[in-house]
Amino acid sequence: MATVNELETDVLVIGAGNAALVAAVAAQERGVKVTVLERAPKERRGGNSAFSGGLFRFAYEDFEDVKEVLKDTPGIDFKDVEVEPYSKDVFYGDLMRVTEGLADPALSEMLVERSQEVVTWMARHGVDWELHLSHVARVRGKYIWRSGTIPVSSRGGGKGLAEMHFKHAEERGLNILYSTRALELSVDQSGCVDGAIVSSPAGRRQIRSKAVILACGGFESNPEMRARYLGQNWDLVKVRGTRYNTGDGIKMAMNIGARPFGHWSGCHASVIDAESAAVEAATDESTRYSYPYSIMVNTNGERFVDEGEDFQVYTYAKTGRKILAQPGHIAYQIFDQKTVPLLRSNYSRSRPVTADTVEELASGLGIEAARLRRTIDNFNNAASPVAFDSSKRDGKCTVGLNPEKSNWAAPLDSPPFQAYPVSCGITFTYGGLKIDPKCQVLTADDTGIPGLWAAGELTGGFFYHNYPSGSGLMRGSITGHVAATEAVKYIKGTAG
Repeated sequence: MATVNELETDVLVIGAGNAALVAAVAAQERGVKVTVLERAPKERRGGNSAFSGGLFRFAYEDFEDVKEVLKDTPGIDFKDVEVEPYSKDVFYGDLMRVTEGLADPALSEMLVERSQEVVTWMARHGVDWELHLSHVARVRGKYIWRSGTIPVSSRGGGKGLAEMHFKHAEERGLNILYSTRALELSVDQSGCVDGAIVSSPAGRRQIRSKAVILACGGFESNPEMRARYLGQNWDLVKVRGTRYNTGDGIKMAMNIGARPFGHWSGCHASVIDAESAAVEAATDESTRYSYPYSIMVNTNGERFVDEGEDFQVYTYAKTGRKILAQPGHIAYQIFDQKTVPLLRSNYSRSRPVTADTVEELASGLGIEAARLRRTIDNFNNAASPVAFDSSKRDGKCTVGLNPEKSNWAAPLDSPPFQAYPVSCGITFTYGGLKIDPKCQVLTADDTGIPGLWAAGELTGGFFYHNYPSGSGLMRGSITGHVAATEAVKYIKGTAG
């Protein structure tokens, strides 16, 4: 019998983002009582998911597979849509390629194999999907998504995703406790996790449960942990997502013997507006992802990255790290009138430096004119004189330049020029807890901690150095669904 300061539940889900709410609904539909803890107040609920773009990467054979989950997209007739196949083998290969072969094979296989199934499950549980137009190519009247770009996002982006999740959860009567922070996990005499001690507006209390699912994010909003694990100057970066992801779940689990795992010095570090907010910078407003069609220079007027290495979906999460390493932790994306039309709509919210000459541009950016002139002249001499094709990896590359530009390398020679200041924004951290493919949290000797599962950003082993766009939210949904399924099996097995 619970005391006045205790609450009892079957499954306790710590966190209230995408991974957590998928877990909560998946557990509840299997007939158990579920309680969700949200550290944030109700008006700030939703974790990092609410700040995301709502993109989900999943495997499919053709557009018919994609259409199974889609709602109508305003202004687009599906007969005008072409979606190139994105098979499980290609998805798996992308994960291994961008993580330099370090992604855990078993966890990667789970992510790939379960992706379409879980997206379909979400479509039946409150989430509306629509075509994602930021990645579309317009070719001869057709809307084309190249293989590896993302054709599907949640309606309304990350904010819409969170609203749909909470609406569905509330319609199901799920118990969500707001402004309630888990402080530590409780363990019974046999070593099984049996709940958590929490801090709430009513004070400190104990919540007893038969299983706990940790889904409360990484440590990207903790400057001390960023500096300790990511390195010098990472305590200074802008945080794109929620201020509440401070590593609580990771620390609580490690305090009872959970094994740290994954790329602890790595993170999702993207390219954002240098003038964006220091924390909780809304994704749609702050992202600056048209850089493949620019040249990017530092305050010395020097290029430092292959802007056209690949589609943005495969490079943006690592490019922020390279900007952070530049003098003053800032860079400038420079476009001319050939490439300005390719800018995403959110660039219109920026205040670019505009100039008719390179010298005038250098003055506006505070860069020595001779240096910027030399960089642009060298680039133009090495660039392809043939117009590039932004709809695909076109191979129009520079020759004899360091660093090269591998695709979309057109001379920067059509003023007026526009330059946008950009910086590094951290989205989530890669290091976390070791889990098995059933999402049970493991100890240092790789045995499961009874009663404890983990989902979402605090799980390690999925991403190293980089990640393919849309696989973070997909990881959260799959691990949430799997963790819930296994936790309920555990509950019913122990009860039997």
